[in-house]
Amino acid sequence: MVSHAKDVIAFGYFWQMNLLYRIAIALITYLLPLVGLFSAKINHFLKGRKGLHKNLQNFRSKNPGDLAWFHVASLGEYEQAKPVIAKLKQEKPSLFILVSFFSPSGYDIAIRKSQAHVDYITYISLDRKSWAFEFVSILNPSIAFFVKYDLWYHHILALSQKKVPIILFSASFRPTQKYFKSDGFFRSILFKLDQIFTQNQASLDLLEHIGYSNGILAGDTRFDRVVETARSPKTFPEIESWAQDKKVMVLGSVWEEDMEILIPLMNQVKDYLWIIAPHDLSPEPMAAWANSIQLPSTKYSETKDFEGKQVLFIDNIGMLSSLYQYGDFAYVGGAFGKGLHNILEPLGFGIPVLFGSLKNTSKFPESEQSVNEGCGFEVKNAEDLKKVFEELQVEEFYQKAKEASNHWVSANIGAAEKIINRVLLNYPLNGR
Repeated sequence: MVSHAKDVIAFGYFWQMNLLYRIAIALITYLLPLVGLFSAKINHFLKGRKGLHKNLQNFRSKNPGDLAWFHVASLGEYEQAKPVIAKLKQEKPSLFILVSFFSPSGYDIAIRKSQAHVDYITYISLDRKSWAFEFVSILNPSIAFFVKYDLWYHHILALSQKKVPIILFSASFRPTQKYFKSDGFFRSILFKLDQIFTQNQASLDLLEHIGYSNGILAGDTRFDRVVETARSPKTFPEIESWAQDKKVMVLGSVWEEDMEILIPLMNQVKDYLWIIAPHDLSPEPMAAWANSIQLPSTKYSETKDFEGKQVLFIDNIGMLSSLYQYGDFAYVGGAFGKGLHNILEPLGFGIPVLFGSLKNTSKFPESEQSVNEGCGFEVKNAEDLKKVFEELQVEEFYQKAKEASNHWVSANIGAAEKIINRVLLNYPLNGR
C-alpha cells in the first residue's frame, strides 16, 4: 500500500514537472523575440534558426539515405564528437552525418569551412514539443548521438517514440545534477537513452546508483582528438622561426582574471617569448594588456615579422590548438571565471599545463586528474603562479612533468573506437 502511494506521488510529480517544463519552454519561445530587440546575441540566436526546418527538409529530400545525428552544445563538445564521427564514417562510409548545435558561437565557427566527414550542419530547434517532433520527423535519423550533456527532453522523446537508438558519450556527471537529486521528470531523460558512455568511473557509479544499467566506462574522446591534432598540427612557419631555440609559454583562452596574475610574471621574466590567445578577441582588452606588459608586443594580424618582439597576441580563431606545439609549457584560462577551457590540448603535445584555481573541480574532472598525474598545476594567485613557474625551470622537475603528460594522454586514447565498436554491435543502424 505504501509502495503504491509512493508510485502515485512520483507519477503526479513527474506530470507536474512535465507541465511546468512545457510552459517554461513555451514562455521562452514567446519572450525571446522581445529580448532579441535589445540583445544582439539573442537576435543572432533567433535569426540563425529562421527557415531551419525548411532547410533541413531540402537537405533530406536530396540525401534520403541512412543518417546519424550528432547533437552538440557548442564548439568544445563538437571537438569531442569529431573522433567518434571519423570512426563511424570509417566503418559506415555511406552513412550521412548531420551535426546540430545549440550555441551560435559553435555553429558560426563550424560553418566557416567544410568539416571532415560531416554532410550537414544545422541548429537544433528549440525544445517545444511540436517543433522537436517535427525536427526529428524531418531528420529521420537511423541513430542519434548526444555529446557530454545538452539533453533536450522533447527531442529525446520524439527519438524514443520512433525507436531510434539514442547514445550519450563523453558523459561526465556530478551528484548535484538534477538527474541524481530526485526521481522524476529529469531523471526520466536518462532512462530514455539506450547507451551512456562515461568519461570516468565516478559518473558510471552515479548511473548505477539510480538503477541505470546501460552505462559503460569509455573515457573522454577529447584525448583522441588532441592526439590527432598533435600528430598533424597546423604549422605557422613565421611563428616557428620566431620561437626557434627560445623558451616559449603559450597562454590559451585567457580572460582578464587570468592576465591579472600572468602579467606580473611576464614583467619579471625577461628571457621568455609569450604567445597569448585571448578568449575574447575584442581589441580593447589586448591593448590594455599590451600597455601593462613591459615587453615589446605585436598582434598576429598586423605583421608576420616578429623580430624584436617577445609577446605575440593571436587575434583570430582557429590557431590555438596547434600553437601549443611551440610552447615549453602552457597556461589555460577560464578557471577563475565561467569555466576552465581545454587543458588536454597542450597535454596532447606533451607539455605541462597550468591553470587557475577552480571553485568546483567536479565540473572539470580532468583538472584534478592532471594534478594527480603530475602534468597539471593549479595556481591560486600570482605568487602561486611564480612558484610553479620556477619549479618548472628545474630540468628534472620539468622532464618528469612532460613524461607524466605523455603517459596520461597515451593511456587514455581509444575512446572513440570503443564507443563505435559497441554501438554498431548493439545497434547496426536498423533500430532498437
